[in-house]
Amino acid sequence: MEVRPHRKINRKKTKEIKVGNIIVGGNSPISVQSMTNTLTTDIKGTISQIHSLEEAGADIVRVSCPDEDSTKALKNIIKEVSAPIVADIHFHYKRAIEAAEAGASCLRINPGNIGTKDRVLEVIKAAKDNNCSVRIGVNAGSLDKDLLEKYKEPCPEALVESAQRNIKILEDNNFFNFKISVKSSDIFLTVKAYKKLSEICSYPLHLGVTEAGGLFSGSIKSSIGIGQLLMEGIGDTIRVSLSSDPVDEVKAGYEILKSLGIRSRGVNIISCPSCARQAFPVIETVKELEKKLAHIKKPINLSIIGCVVNGPGEAAQTDIGLTGGGQDSNLLYLSGIPHTKVPSSKIIDKVVELVEKKVKEKK
Repeated sequence: MEVRPHRKINRKKTKEIKVGNIIVGGNSPISVQSMTNTLTTDIKGTISQIHSLEEAGADIVRVSCPDEDSTKALKNIIKEVSAPIVADIHFHYKRAIEAAEAGASCLRINPGNIGTKDRVLEVIKAAKDNNCSVRIGVNAGSLDKDLLEKYKEPCPEALVESAQRNIKILEDNNFFNFKISVKSSDIFLTVKAYKKLSEICSYPLHLGVTEAGGLFSGSIKSSIGIGQLLMEGIGDTIRVSLSSDPVDEVKAGYEILKSLGIRSRGVNIISCPSCARQAFPVIETVKELEKKLAHIKKPINLSIIGCVVNGPGEAAQTDIGLTGGGQDSNLLYLSGIPHTKVPSSKIIDKVVELVEKKVKEKK
């Protein structure tokens, strides 16, 4: 379904970079990222998890490289997956060099934490030689000591100053193939930092509320923070950080993008909370449909409304709509036009059949 004019988001134009075969920034689609939580040295387990993330729609996957054994494993992992791999590096410059040489598409580093100027130069050279981009990852939980002394606590100004320092290191060494994040677990701090950074630089921004929490609370916090920034046209790639299965991060990311009409993947179900007017069990029906339609990747808008109060209006705006009717005569709509009546016992099978048929027509 096309984005309505009143929901059009004017996205800020940023510099375009490449993370493997994925373009980030410019006019490219906002990409969805996640990170593995397996031991990287568990090659089979890590490959399996990346495949699951790819199936869920992850455009880019980050893998932790805390030691030499992990960077050695990285080379074998990259051979078996399709998604570009970001190597997560902290402090040790040799891990960054090894990861670039192993085929990582991007290095997540803080250049200021790498060490001496010579070490930074070696990392930049490895990135250039191996066509590897960089993500400057600023986090409120690991700011430089002098910045904490200057500002007394993590604040937007401290995060942005840290980002500027790291930007200057890369620019001074003639390296411009990078994106930036300024994350915090605090929504207000995160949003303010990204807004300030967006005003002063044109590099692509990776959005996220770090350490957001569990599936339920973390998804809500991330939706508020990431969603607010996206609505203002800020952001080129996102990660929803959850204490949950990494696949949930990808699903939540797409739900945020779908809700804003930015990017669609799979079935978007519009459903009512149910009430005494419902003509069929709405909540149970939606739960079952989510399971049976989880394999659909093409964007489809589906409305499941329990009565005729809002049902016809929602059906007029969706590819397939269902409105509850009296005496077990629920009405199915196709592209806003009444199609057929269906008894409550047949709703799930009929809706699944129509969605799958619609997907085939879109191919």
